[in-house]
Amino acid sequence: MTTETALRPPSPLLLALEMRAFAEFGGYLAARPLLELAPSGDGHPVLVMPGLAAGDGSTVPLRAFLRRRGYRTYGWKAGRNTGHPGLLGLLQDRLHEIGERNGRAVSLIGWSAGGLYAREIAKLVPERVRQVITLGSPFAGGADVSNVKRLHEWLSGRRGDDPALRERLRATPPQPVTCIYTKTDGIVPWQRCVETPREAVENIEVPGSHSGLGHNPAVLYAIADRLARPEGDATPFARQGWRRLVYPAPVRQEV
Repeated sequence: MTTETALRPPSPLLLALEMRAFAEFGGYLAARPLLELAPSGDGHPVLVMPGLAAGDGSTVPLRAFLRRRGYRTYGWKAGRNTGHPGLLGLLQDRLHEIGERNGRAVSLIGWSAGGLYAREIAKLVPERVRQVITLGSPFAGGADVSNVKRLHEWLSGRRGDDPALRERLRATPPQPVTCIYTKTDGIVPWQRCVETPREAVENIEVPGSHSGLGHNPAVLYAIADRLARPEGDATPFARQGWRRLVYPAPVRQEV
């Protein structure tokens, strides 16, 4: 088992390989006909939250894909993700607005730092949230062990580690939770992006970069599969047939 003290930021090689995100976007465009075979949804609302320093523009491909699968998708409308806790109030208001508009619980998807907000909102307003899906979100630790530590400190205005906040982020939301991650993440250690697997809590590994998670075809298919479950259904992601070639067996690491 990997310990907190043993973790280091991803290697310079993995950081350089984040440039794969551009090729992965080309893969997304090429795979669009195949992605139309992904499971369709029931029309429930989905709120998507961007990664650090990004805004709603970065989640356009993901939201467009989900709209084609039958969902009502929403950006967070909170501007650039600065990683500041003060955004939580705005996002709770946004969640209430979407829930009231649709009269249904909302699924939350958070990319990287966006997933930290998704998890926290799900704990604060559990009755409004259907499920939580994170994409390379380092909830099992702070920004101190990452390749964006300085950027996070500059944007958020926060310096150093906060043990209380770290413990708060580790706590698992009460809804079904899916953690999608890649072991070749060049931004954050993948070990901080996974949960201890148990009922209604699962990890799904995909090939690719951190920066491409929002348009990686393997990620999009997995998201569509998870969103298509009936509300309250915690059936784990199936890896039979061709899926074995794309999605490795789930990680068993304790976090």
